[in-house]
Amino acid sequence: MSDYASRRIVMVDTQVRPSDVTKFPIIEAMLAVPREVYVPIARREAAYVGQNVDIGAGRVVLEARTFAKLLDAMDIVPTDRVLDVGCALGYSTAVLARLAASVVAVEEIAEWAAAAQANFAAQGVVATVVQAALRSGAAAQGPYDAITVQGGVEAIPDALLDQLKDGGRIGAVFMEGALGIARIGHKSGGRISWRFAFNATAPVLRGFAAARAFAL
Repeated sequence: MSDYASRRIVMVDTQVRPSDVTKFPIIEAMLAVPREVYVPIARREAAYVGQNVDIGAGRVVLEARTFAKLLDAMDIVPTDRVLDVGCALGYSTAVLARLAASVVAVEEIAEWAAAAQANFAAQGVVATVVQAALRSGAAAQGPYDAITVQGGVEAIPDALLDQLKDGGRIGAVFMEGALGIARIGHKSGGRISWRFAFNATAPVLRGFAAARAFAL
């Protein structure tokens, strides 16, 4: 039987801490949440590898380094209401639930949304799961202090940015071909200003590709 608890400690000690993530709440949350529970059973042995975990349908669970650095750069605080876009089976939401006041998770694949809700019930995670297109977010439960996007993007729909409170922030991995950059967007006066956070890669989520210009 795999010792997942030990693997979780190794993950934090070799993937998270060396990446300059030192905020105790993030470390504590990633040590506490059983990552293996939130991936397909066939992928559990790969849950703690130092790379994105392929879970099918063109989707991944972000590698621990990327996810931890994104949380660190976004500075999630205990009063935040967070929208987690693309929760899959729920890992990111379970971690966020230990950092924020409340979390709304959006997942478009019905089977995964149901699995996330079942995982939360089994693990005692308090979070709301909304099954909807990822690009549409969950406006009825908003607005939000922070929005996290669990996958790559080329562009973020205005409908999602509109759900962010003024003074809020959004974190995502922007992909240009095979290269990616994690950026944090801060909303002020209804406008988003983006800043570089770190280099990372992730498959572009459905609905987050840039519009292609028509060429003759």
